[in-house]
Amino acid sequence: MLALWVVWSVLTLVVISLAVARKVAARKDDEYIHLADSEAMAIGQQVAVAGKLETIDRWGKRLTIVDFVFGLVLVAIMCYTAWQQSPTLN
Repeated sequence: MLALWVVWSVLTLVVISLAVARKVAARKDDEYIHLADSEAMAIGQQVAVAGKLETIDRWGKRLTIVDFVFGLVLVAIMCYTAWQQSPTLN
């Protein structure tokens, strides 16, 4: 049972790490729309940052759902185990 809690904790830390990584990557994001040919370098950088943020978001959403469901299953297992070990009333 302890191993499952360790796995859930590690998964939660990965989700938190992705949130921090997204925050760091978003600092490089330029909120202005560059259209001129003279701003081609800025456009390329915007596309690169947008792609990185999209990848982080995709993995973050998936792992958050997995983490939440895994946590619910762990709580359900603990409740079931406690119910099975409780003394029955006659």
